[in-house]
Amino acid sequence: MAIQQSQQLPPQYVEDLQKDYGTQLTGLTATGLDTSKFAPQVAGQDQYQQDAYTLAGQGIGAYQPYLTQAEAYTGPGSQAAFMSPYQQDVIDTTMAEYDTQAQKGLSGIGLLAAQSGNLGGGREGVMRSQYSNKSDLNRALLMAGLQQQGFGQAQKGAQQGYLNQMQMGTMLPQLQGQDVASLGSMGATQQAQAQAQLGATQEANRLAAYEPYERLGYQGQGIASIASGAPGQYQSSVQPNPTPLQTALGTGSVLSGIYGNMQGNFANPFTMNQGQ
Repeated sequence: MAIQQSQQLPPQYVEDLQKDYGTQLTGLTATGLDTSKFAPQVAGQDQYQQDAYTLAGQGIGAYQPYLTQAEAYTGPGSQAAFMSPYQQDVIDTTMAEYDTQAQKGLSGIGLLAAQSGNLGGGREGVMRSQYSNKSDLNRALLMAGLQQQGFGQAQKGAQQGYLNQMQMGTMLPQLQGQDVASLGSMGATQQAQAQAQLGATQEANRLAAYEPYERLGYQGQGIASIASGAPGQYQSSVQPNPTPLQTALGTGSVLSGIYGNMQGNFANPFTMNQGQ
C-alpha cells in the first residue's frame, strides 16, 4: 500500500519576500561596517584660547621693569630728576628782592641817625652792624627755606613716582590676568560649540550608517508577521510500497544486525580458554 506524506508550506509570495530579504541581508553583511565616519572626535583649541596662552606667557615677569624703576626712585640723588628747572630762578629773584629791601633798611638807619644828630657816630655804626648781622641771618634762612622747599617738592615727586611704578607693577598682572580669563572663557565657549557640532555630525553619520540595518530589521519583522498570519498551503507526496526484494533486503539487514549483536554477547568458549 502506498504511503502518503504532506507538509505545510508558506504561500509563494511569502517565500519570495523571504528570499529577497535573505539576498539583501547577505549583501549588507558582506562588507564590514565603516565606523570611521562616526568615531569620537575632540574639537581643537579655539583662537581665543591660543591668544590667552600667548598673553599669559607674555605677562610672566612683565611687572619687573616697573619694580626696577620704582627702586631707582629710592636711591641717592633720585630727587634731582624732580627738581624744578625754575628753582634757581625763583631763588635768585627772591634773594635779589631781599637784598633790595635790606639795603633800604640800611638807608633807613642812616636817615634816623641824621635826624637824631648821630649820623656817622658810634651809635649808628652799632645799629648798622646789628641790622646787617640780622639781615644776613635772615637771608641765609630764606635761602635755606627756598632750597628746602624745592627739595621737598622733588622728594614728594620721587615718592609719587615710586608709588606709581609700584602700582603699575601690581596692576599690570591683574589686568593681564583679566584679559587672559576673558579670552579663555570666550575660547571655551567657542570650543564647546565646535565640540557640539562634531557630536551632531558624528551622530548623523552613525544614524546614516546603521539605517540600512535598522530598515532591514523592520523589514524582517514585517515578513515574520506576514508569514505567521498567512494561510499555509499543503503539499502531499506518495511513497510506493516496497517490492518483495526490498522487503527481503530490509529484513536481511535487520537479521544481520541481530546476529552480529548475538555474536558479540556470546563468546566462543574455546577461544576464551586459549589464553589460560
